[in-house]
Amino acid sequence: MSVVSKKNRNDAERVAEISRKLMENPEMAEVIQELGRSATDANDLARGLLQAFINAGLNAELDAHLGYEHGDRSAKAVEEQPNSRNGFYPKTVSSTFGPVDISVPRDRNGTFIPQMVPRGARRLTDLDDMIISLYAGGMTTRDIEYHLKSTIGVQLSPDTISAVTDAVLDEVLAWQNRQLDEFYPVIFLDALQVKIRDGGRVTNKAVYMAVGVDMDGIKHILGLWVSANEGAAFWSTVCAEIANRGVRDVFIVCCDGLKGLPEAVEATWPNSMVQTCVVHLIRAANRWVSHKDRKEVSAHLRSIYTAANAEEALTKLEKFEASELGQRYPQSVKVWRDAWDRFIPFLQFPPMARKVIYTTNSIESMNNELRKATRNRGHFPSDSSAIKTLWLMICNIEDRRANRRAKEGKKAASSAKRLVEGTRTTNWNQAINQLAVAYPDRFAPYL
Repeated sequence: MSVVSKKNRNDAERVAEISRKLMENPEMAEVIQELGRSATDANDLARGLLQAFINAGLNAELDAHLGYEHGDRSAKAVEEQPNSRNGFYPKTVSSTFGPVDISVPRDRNGTFIPQMVPRGARRLTDLDDMIISLYAGGMTTRDIEYHLKSTIGVQLSPDTISAVTDAVLDEVLAWQNRQLDEFYPVIFLDALQVKIRDGGRVTNKAVYMAVGVDMDGIKHILGLWVSANEGAAFWSTVCAEIANRGVRDVFIVCCDGLKGLPEAVEATWPNSMVQTCVVHLIRAANRWVSHKDRKEVSAHLRSIYTAANAEEALTKLEKFEASELGQRYPQSVKVWRDAWDRFIPFLQFPPMARKVIYTTNSIESMNNELRKATRNRGHFPSDSSAIKTLWLMICNIEDRRANRRAKEGKKAASSAKRLVEGTRTTNWNQAINQLAVAYPDRFAPYL
């Protein structure tokens, strides 16, 4: 059986179940029977049921507003009830089942304000949710326009679709400004290059993401920042914002050698240190190495970052520099020498702690997913549009991850909801124990 026919069968079963329950209501039974005779498929029947639901709900709202039910002449004649019904006006609203024609009741005094379908509303909330979900999946506004028209017959302009997605901007702003924990043992920083229109032309900008690991080992996305020109001023602003949101101390910040970051971190959190991502160093060192030599070069590099201490690591680097491969690829040696001061802090940590902080792969995996989703977009019209879209994509990605964890039994199914934070850091208990013993003054106040 095809996926489409299986979906139609499931839809029909759900609609049939709803119909059986509604048949218990005498007022709805006749409407449902008529719909059942005229409907050609499950979608038509569902649309008809939705129409009946909305009309019945609007009438119930007016009954509550007037204080008496339709046809209750005794209640209508009471002097305390000067208001009364004043017919209906037709309205068409878009839904996930297609256009739905409804009749909105009116009152004589014009004081009735419907809640089920508010005045001016042309779409039901389920359609808005579908639009946001499609947008979060990487579809552009014009892609969504075509998809809605071809699948459910709803015609919406790209401007309207953009307005629907803009409804989450307040939620994005609240998330970006939320209060953070007082202390994060580790913060990872990495960037994603996107194209954004700026001043009439499209330019490449970096969207930086910060992921903090709390004392329980849970990863939290702390925020997103757009930067046209990376430097000390930019990073000072980011660190100040994180500090203003409650972060009083950070033990170590792991990044890919971002310019200006060490100075910004040290100015904001004097007791913190900046660690260059070891994996980034390996990649940079192998960039100009011939493919046939990469395995041997990587073996030399491995002896450097697995050294017991900084002195041994320097000895290994000098040995690599003096070797035939080091002479053949001096740029590989230069990469490590240039980053040496920001690499050696890593060597003072115990073995399990090293595994936690030596790479920003945990944040890069998220960025790889975001790159897939932004690949077909071309460019974003503004910085705020880029932040909005990436935030929605993060929510969408984390939804899928949470559901996958629930299916695998790693987390209770009830927790499979929208998240903007990842899973627990691997081997965290061992790592935090080693760090707490090695640096008791730093960790004791937060244990």
